[in-house]
Amino acid sequence: MASHLDRTKCEADKAPALLDAFLRATATLRELITPFLDTVADRETIQNAQRDVDAVITLIQQDAKTFVGGAEALPTVSGKHTGETLRNATAAYAPIAGTSRDLGKQADHTFKLLSRLLDICEKELNAKEHDSWNTRDISRARKLYDDARHSLVEQLREIRYFQRQAAWLTERFPDAALVDVPGLVKLVDHAEIEQNDWSLTPGRYVGIAPEEVDDNFDFEEAIREIHVELNGLNEEAVELAMTIAKNFTGLGI
Repeated sequence: MASHLDRTKCEADKAPALLDAFLRATATLRELITPFLDTVADRETIQNAQRDVDAVITLIQQDAKTFVGGAEALPTVSGKHTGETLRNATAAYAPIAGTSRDLGKQADHTFKLLSRLLDICEKELNAKEHDSWNTRDISRARKLYDDARHSLVEQLREIRYFQRQAAWLTERFPDAALVDVPGLVKLVDHAEIEQNDWSLTPGRYVGIAPEEVDDNFDFEEAIREIHVELNGLNEEAVELAMTIAKNFTGLGI
């Protein structure tokens, strides 16, 4: 349990740097498209999309500060580990799992809204034909932005994973001592082992654990991740198709 809590803190300590990288990537991409947005500021579609993007950026900046403060305040699990100290430590670590989940959702949502704004510019307003739209720089920034989002979301998922493992163990071993847990642990003596022909096969003793429902599974988050990944693959497919078409043209085919 203590090792899982230590790992949770370790992963939480890595997150602020990735969070900062994500926010900087967000700001860079937003700044790159500003010159073009200024030329079409009177378009209602752009106004609404811009408003949504700027609102979510402001929100994630505020929540990022809350997350960093919470990560820094995580207690270090040290000294003698009793059931009480581990239960208290596990309870103290619980909020960081919730904020990690929420921040991951916000990062995905921010990426989605800013990507939608770029799509409106390129597909509806022909931004690539405008002098103020630097396609190469924007494409590079968009790729770095997606990479930063992915790294951040994965790191936040690591925090939740190890916190859940600590909570799972604490729930089953609340006194920090081995007890019988169906499907996991069975304390036996030599007499019982002898009755089983001295077999040490775990299945002979621990039995089968009751089926559990994963209350932490976030269907909405899973669908969002699939959607974001699918959009990225579709964009790559379009770019690849255009490259192939240009190559065929160059070959005179």
